[in-house]
Amino acid sequence: MGSMGQLEGKTAVVTGGGTGIGLATALRLAAEGAHVFVTGRRKTELDAAVAAIAAIGSGRATAVAGDISDLADLDRLYDAVRARGRGLDVVFANAASFSFASLEQTTEDHVDQIFGVNVRGTLFTVQKALPLLNDGASVILNASTAADNGTEAFGAYAASKAAVRSYARTWANELKGRGIRVNAVSPGPVDTPGITTVFGEEKAADAKVSLAAGVAMGRMGRPEEVAAVVAFLASEQSSYVLGANLYVDGGENQI
Repeated sequence: MGSMGQLEGKTAVVTGGGTGIGLATALRLAAEGAHVFVTGRRKTELDAAVAAIAAIGSGRATAVAGDISDLADLDRLYDAVRARGRGLDVVFANAASFSFASLEQTTEDHVDQIFGVNVRGTLFTVQKALPLLNDGASVILNASTAADNGTEAFGAYAASKAAVRSYARTWANELKGRGIRVNAVSPGPVDTPGITTVFGEEKAADAKVSLAAGVAMGRMGRPEEVAAVVAFLASEQSSYVLGANLYVDGGENQI
């Protein structure tokens, strides 16, 4: 890999690591030399992720199936990390839930589900990592441009991502004494399998066209482009970046 290896010997956790941005990031962190623990709800996807990481050659990964909104599942994840005996250097809190509902349509279940995963789940993903985090560790939260742009029917999701962005600031302050850096990334529209999940098979293609049209660069992002920014935040390359929110949005919310 030549210039790769910025995370040689490090241990990383990626939640929602089976597909999309999580999978791309797990692959990238492994290519940089990290041993990556991937978690997500679907074991088949996780097993495929581990196989893809093994195929890198230098790649090493462990799959631990689980749901971040289930604290017992988080405990099992971190038990596996603890058992490896190397602590933890990188946490990418990426797992999230998404669905549409206007203010009028919003139900208790909708709010509980979105906030249960995106806010509560992210909180406990990081809290439960604390005893394992090595000095100089990096925690990266996956926020979203949705937090800023007021798109109709994105209410609960956007609010949950604004909460995630806010947590990055607070936790950066709380953990800086341990040399732990906390930052956020805010992807714009990224071409992942999640688009089809959200919009449905029939509408996915049209959705991608309209999402791309709202981006200054005129296209959707690739998961690898977000993974590259997460890898930067995970590495010493970003040693003076703290509490920041890096937009990976093709200019969508910038210009």
